[in-house]
Amino acid sequence: MKNVLFLILNETNKLNEILENLVKSGVRGATIIDSQGMGSALSTGDGQLFGGLLRFAIDNNRPYNKVVFTVCDDEETLDKAIKAIQEILGDMTKPGVGLMFTVPVGRIIGITDPSHRL
Repeated sequence: MKNVLFLILNETNKLNEILENLVKSGVRGATIIDSQGMGSALSTGDGQLFGGLLRFAIDNNRPYNKVVFTVCDDEETLDKAIKAIQEILGDMTKPGVGLMFTVPVGRIIGITDPSHRL
């Protein structure tokens, strides 16, 4: 079964290293989107109550992150990709590292060449 692997990467300085590891693990392409978490967006607001409270609760040194996602054709590739990311990021349960999750894919429309990836 195909899955989309999503990585919300807070440690953006590790992006190139992660992408290189993904290629080595068999991932043939990925899409990268600039993003910002809700807590960061609220904390940089115009002095509203939530913004003031959240400034103390989050790491404002990393207000932006990257979302990397790729379609993995099978479980073996998915497992290799997850391991490749974990090799770079280490313990993802630590605050500020990021979040990784998968979503099963029912259909893919628009990719006719199997060697072409997102």
